[in-house]
Amino acid sequence: MQTEPTVFIVDDDQAMRDGVSLLVKSVGLQAKSFPNAQNFLDNYRASEPGCVVLDVRMPGMSGIELHEELIRRQVALPVIFLTGHGDVAMGVRAMKTGAVDFIEKPPCD
Repeated sequence: MQTEPTVFIVDDDQAMRDGVSLLVKSVGLQAKSFPNAQNFLDNYRASEPGCVVLDVRMPGMSGIELHEELIRRQVALPVIFLTGHGDVAMGVRAMKTGAVDFIEKPPCD
C-alpha cells in the first residue's frame, strides 16, 4: 500500500505550524507538524514520503543542523526553509546542502 505524501512542518512557533498546516491541507495534502527538530527525528519513519518545511532558528538543534542530520542519515526528503531569521550566508549554506528553497517568513507587525 502506497503512503500518501506528507508535508512535515518543523517550527517552534505554534501559530506558524498551525498556519502552514492549514494552508497545506487546503490544497488537499497531508500535514504533520513538530515543535522542534528532535521531535521530528523521534517520530519520522523512513517509509513516509513527502517534504519538510523547516524553520532555521529553533531551540536545541537548528533547522540547518536538522537538514544536515537528514543528509547524514540519507533521508531523501526535499527541504524548504521558511524563516524569519535568515541571511544570505545561511541561505547559501542551505542551498549548497540541497535545500529546494529558502523563503523568508512575512513580518509579524
